[in-house]
Amino acid sequence: MERVGIAAAVRTPIGKFLGALGSLSAVELGAIAVRAALDRAGVGAGDVEEVIFGQARQLGSGPNPARQVALAADCPESSVALTVNKACGSSLKAIDLARAALLLDGRAVVVAGGMESMTNIPFLLPQMRQGYRLGHAEALDGNYQDGFTCGILKEPMGMTAEYLADDYGIPRQEQDEYAVRSHARAEAAQKAGRFADEIEAVEVAGKRGAVTTVATDEHVRAGVTLEALAKLPPVFRPQGGTVHAGNSSGITDGAAALVLMTEGEFARRGLRPLAWLGASASAGVSPRVMGIGPVPAIRKLLARTGRTLGDFDLVELNEAFAAQMLACDRELELGFERVNVNGGAIALGHPIGATGARIVVTLLHELRRRGGKRGLAALHERGDGNGVGVGAGVGGERMGACGGGFGHGHGFRE
Repeated sequence: MERVGIAAAVRTPIGKFLGALGSLSAVELGAIAVRAALDRAGVGAGDVEEVIFGQARQLGSGPNPARQVALAADCPESSVALTVNKACGSSLKAIDLARAALLLDGRAVVVAGGMESMTNIPFLLPQMRQGYRLGHAEALDGNYQDGFTCGILKEPMGMTAEYLADDYGIPRQEQDEYAVRSHARAEAAQKAGRFADEIEAVEVAGKRGAVTTVATDEHVRAGVTLEALAKLPPVFRPQGGTVHAGNSSGITDGAAALVLMTEGEFARRGLRPLAWLGASASAGVSPRVMGIGPVPAIRKLLARTGRTLGDFDLVELNEAFAAQMLACDRELELGFERVNVNGGAIALGHPIGATGARIVVTLLHELRRRGGKRGLAALHERGDGNGVGVGAGVGGERMGACGGGFGHGHGFRE
């Protein structure tokens, strides 16, 4: 079967909740990422045949937001679009579906990615349809209704991290130490300019017409210490809990996009890919411990490809919670010296529908910077309350001469 490669990978800065990107919708952020990715790939928007975009919090965004992104990015009306909602794994699944579109549907150019504006998710008045008779009406936060609360367990998502901490004996101190490392790595990477190549600056119009350029991730905090984190109260289990705001991922806004083509299309255009996609794998787990999902997914990927974790130069594993990262490490012995080397979602933030693509974008650029051959990107997700592990491996030599993999376990192949 013909190989599929990534021609360009780009993301917007990640904005804080109610922060610098808050005036932009998810669709606007997505269109910015798509236009930038096409420009960097040297591919005209008119050549795009399909846009597949993830968005996990679609409330208020209108029908098929991916189609809105495609047209806003000047893709032709003859192109088609698909919006993917697979919770945290939405945009990673979008990349898998893009490969299928290229190989099975005969597309020439497909753009995949994801977007989220958690700032702009509206509140709900669920009884408004029938009307309110008397008294006060409760407004439900769409962020909680469609995301932070598990539809099956009927409890906050963070409780799954508390359960993992219980099951694997992970104390708060260890979680906080992990979080401090994530913050420190992101701070160092930002100061060194290591995110510059992957980020497309965003211009934001102010209330009085002044334009502000946002070119760096807004959620990164300098000088985070164990002492500071020790002062934060547990959020999900007030008595005896270990998970708090400082060792959890941030609520943020952002988008990421990748341009994908077959090997034949690369040759026809005289282009060279950043990386080739290879095998993929998914695995489901109990909603109670969704964060352990990457473990069976990655194991399935390794078994399918005959590789070991040692074959990957870098690993990007989404940091929803420090407890989840440490539980996965207990099982996989990841070796944090090559995991999230520039920090992860605890420091950078977790714009849900964009995160899968974001970690792939970051992985590809860091692999290229280091001259690495193979990388592995993985995350856990919850769709309809199901705990699902997603791992994606994306690998390639500096000039794109090697293969890689992707998935719900994604890996690369030679």
